[in-house]
Amino acid sequence: MPSKEVTVAVLGATGAVGEQILRNLERRSFPVKELRLLASSRSAGKKVRFKGEEVEVQLASPEAFKGVDIALFSAGGGVSEAFAPEAVKRGAIVVDNTNAFRMDPKVPLIVPEVNATEIDNHQGIIANPNCSTIQMVVALKPLYDRFGLDRVIVSTYQAVSGSGAAAMEELREQSRSVLDGKEAVKEIMPVGKLPRHYQIAFNAIPQCDVAEENGFTLEEMKMVRETMKIFGDESIGVTATCVRVPVSRGHSESVYVELKRDFQLEEVREAFQQAEGIILQDDLHHQVYPMPLEATGRDEVFVGRVRKDTVHPRGLNFWVVADNLLKGAATNAVQIAEHLV
Repeated sequence: MPSKEVTVAVLGATGAVGEQILRNLERRSFPVKELRLLASSRSAGKKVRFKGEEVEVQLASPEAFKGVDIALFSAGGGVSEAFAPEAVKRGAIVVDNTNAFRMDPKVPLIVPEVNATEIDNHQGIIANPNCSTIQMVVALKPLYDRFGLDRVIVSTYQAVSGSGAAAMEELREQSRSVLDGKEAVKEIMPVGKLPRHYQIAFNAIPQCDVAEENGFTLEEMKMVRETMKIFGDESIGVTATCVRVPVSRGHSESVYVELKRDFQLEEVREAFQQAEGIILQDDLHHQVYPMPLEATGRDEVFVGRVRKDTVHPRGLNFWVVADNLLKGAATNAVQIAEHLV
């Protein structure tokens, strides 16, 4: 890590991702000269420990970004739209973890293992992709480079932490209720702002985010649009089905790809093994494969169940798992910040 120290602001510091950003800054020895923790009036005044000291959370305001070098945002799209331009006006570079700027053509959408060279093309704002997109494109990158990609079909099995800390608590409370023979309280899943809510404990809900006019959800279309933007290649055909499952933390994905050229499985495994940020766990006969429980707390993307398709001659199937709060959000944002300094 370079010796240059910078002033860092974290907006949304008390949320699930904000907490992980702080832990990452500490764990990865990010060169923080001054740390400013920003949040809404609901959290302002709280104290958070960082490097053994207590830091008080301040109320987010445009003036709070004066003198900030890097601002890490994770407080919702509306908050980002309001404060990111203000932070940039005051000299900060914003790394935004929301959907607010991801598809803006002037804003680079970055996964460092895939397109770090685009970081310097920013105009003050850099977007962190969607959590499910990040882990998939990390796994796709070595295949794209070595074989080319025609088509991607992905089905996700997404943890409730993708909907925030309250959703994690809802899963815990519902699980207790069901096991105790009581009625489960349903207030958040699949989408808090929608009128109907379903039990996630002991269930699977085929909806992550709101519905789009084309019959896909916003989460699914994020994976489609973001993948093409990150690779800078609109010829890649991407189809996604996103499902919420009763897992607290760690997203899993079943990925099918059709490559542009013929391949041998050993070539594919070698590509995964040599790729930055990937750990290959692929030995079905000895029951070795990625699982969210074991990926929790890790920064890497885990790949397994690698196998040739039985129908398409250039079809490949594999399984991808990552901690959605770390590589899917906080770690990716901090990695971008590391490139900036």
